[in-house]
Amino acid sequence: MNTDILRVTLLQTDIAWEDKEQNLHFLRQQLDALRGTTDLIILPETFSTGFTSHVQSLAEPITAATIGTLQQWATQYDVALTGSFLACDDVQLHGEATHYYNRAFFLTPNGCTYYYDKRHLFRLGGEGHSFTAGSQRPVISYRSWNILLQVCYDLRFPVWSRNQNNEYDLLLYMANWPASRRRVWDILLPARAIENQCYVCGVNRVGTDGNGIAYNGGSICYSPKGEKLVSAPDNEVSSLTLSLDKSALLHFRDKFTAWQDADTFTLTN
Repeated sequence: MNTDILRVTLLQTDIAWEDKEQNLHFLRQQLDALRGTTDLIILPETFSTGFTSHVQSLAEPITAATIGTLQQWATQYDVALTGSFLACDDVQLHGEATHYYNRAFFLTPNGCTYYYDKRHLFRLGGEGHSFTAGSQRPVISYRSWNILLQVCYDLRFPVWSRNQNNEYDLLLYMANWPASRRRVWDILLPARAIENQCYVCGVNRVGTDGNGIAYNGGSICYSPKGEKLVSAPDNEVSSLTLSLDKSALLHFRDKFTAWQDADTFTLTN
């Protein structure tokens, strides 16, 4: 097994509004089609429900059905799965969870589970009224690659993704990024690849959600030089798989050592 090569699939989907069963059924069909061809499948933000504020009826703890099903499939299909879902804590107060999160997950075939709670909550959409912001930024190790998860609005805040001392190799953004602001998505993703000298993959949804907001995709992967490696067609459900080469990344960092001149800083909550 060549761990320098990571096969990554960008799964650009429509999302059935607040319908977990239908969205999981669609994912199962994609897993059947992709079996044996990829090491990591990236899903959009809130892949199982859409970007809804109805958290009390839709959010689940990590011990509930959605994550349990995904972990089973990760093992069954021998592939890592990542995306985000509406999560809540296990602590109940008068029958309700005390905290809700837009939670990214990374589930490996061998049963390892990692989570990242979205740090920057979208003020204009009232996300902060429904969710608690995360404070941790875990770097995930998978097949000898170090991977950082970010969710949608996090893209606008470069300090939170800054790659100090090359602590990660691959930066992932999962999103429900509206078509009306698509130009920002197209500009900032390659910027993050260039400034962090890493691969960057962004996966966005298509279709129209239950609030009438339209999404046109733009799922894409960039090289550490900001070069487009693969991109999904706009407004289409699509699955794109490409191979990322870690040895090429390390060679580039050794040749172009801008990372050694980066400013050091400490993140605080």
